[in-house]
Amino acid sequence: MAPQESPQAQVAETAPGTKAPSVRSEVGALRTVLLHRPGTEVERITPSNMDQLLFDELLWVEHAQLEHDAFAKVLGGLGVEVLYVEELLAEVVADPEVARAVVERHVTDRTCGPQAVERVRDLLLDTEPRQLVEHLIGGVTVEEVGPGDGLVTAVSGPSEMLLQALPNAVFTRDSSAWIGEGVVLSPMNRLVRRRETDLLRTVYSHHPRFAEHPIWFGGEVTDYFPATFEGGDLLVVGDRGLAVGMSERTSPAGVEALATALFDAGVVDRVLAVDLPKVRAAMHLDTIVTQVDVDAFITYPTMTASLRSYAVTPRPGGGIHVAERQGFVQGLAWAAGLDHARAIEPALGSVRAEREQWNDANNTLAVSPGVVVAYERNVATNEILETAGVTVHTIPSYELPRGRGGPRCMSCPVQRDPLGT
Repeated sequence: MAPQESPQAQVAETAPGTKAPSVRSEVGALRTVLLHRPGTEVERITPSNMDQLLFDELLWVEHAQLEHDAFAKVLGGLGVEVLYVEELLAEVVADPEVARAVVERHVTDRTCGPQAVERVRDLLLDTEPRQLVEHLIGGVTVEEVGPGDGLVTAVSGPSEMLLQALPNAVFTRDSSAWIGEGVVLSPMNRLVRRRETDLLRTVYSHHPRFAEHPIWFGGEVTDYFPATFEGGDLLVVGDRGLAVGMSERTSPAGVEALATALFDAGVVDRVLAVDLPKVRAAMHLDTIVTQVDVDAFITYPTMTASLRSYAVTPRPGGGIHVAERQGFVQGLAWAAGLDHARAIEPALGSVRAEREQWNDANNTLAVSPGVVVAYERNVATNEILETAGVTVHTIPSYELPRGRGGPRCMSCPVQRDPLGT
């Protein structure tokens, strides 16, 4: 199903018994969230390819799955409906036409070489939907396809990938983000992650739960993304406002393109663009700041104290206006439509602060105002949050943090209650 021509079109109701997607804050009561349980794709990470796949360490897969299951259980216990990307995608590719279209987009001359294309496509299309999805996310090896002509298979070992795995798919926040009653799809910065976005595009375009809801940005299929942004840099801080990080993975051109599209669609009217250090430890905005209450943000002051930020607003008649703002937290308050905001700044010793920030201490997921999910290993930061009046639900965190992402990174909110309800 093609993206809607006009993002101003009426948003349809979802299936009976479910609420329509809507996200107008970071902290409104979370009702529905989209996760991906790590699987075969994480087993494909090896010491020789982990840099290419954006991992710093190897994960103990079975333990990572248990931790992820615990995450989902905590969310379910707090009244959140948990959806899984892999299950939704399997429902969609049960339609043979959709399955063929996806496979033809993902398996091309450029992914596995001209001689192997048809063999890889045949392998995928001859499987049942769940197995097809496992391959689309987990990849396809030379051994799985079997011998055949072509240079690629001639020089590749049996475990080498003809279709690359997507181990970062566990971080569902990055590839898409719901803003208002529609969704934006991320033109990802790293080549190894771009197929993730197309899989989400397939779900949102074809699954009956989402297909009638607008795609504000990224509805088209394209191979070239000179202007990029990723969902970890997008914070829906208020009903009409966003904070967007300009990081090593989100470019100023990407922020400007996104802001313009959202302004044109009438979705938001305030965007705070935050110039982040271009370093691994500040990969996305949500690694150094997340919202934990209506007026409160947890920040990493070592980095946030010196950030430059810019107020981006629409000009009457078209275009945008940009003005530098003084004070990062004051800028967050402006974007959120608040008179003021408070920063919860962990006053830890430099070594402990750096250790906990590296383990995503600030990457919390709010499930309602003043209630968050966080990694249990970040003991000091969690205590500081609780001292500030925030209720912290912790989840096991031996293996999942090795992927460099916390509870917020691993979740894509689909429906939150409006604040004040």
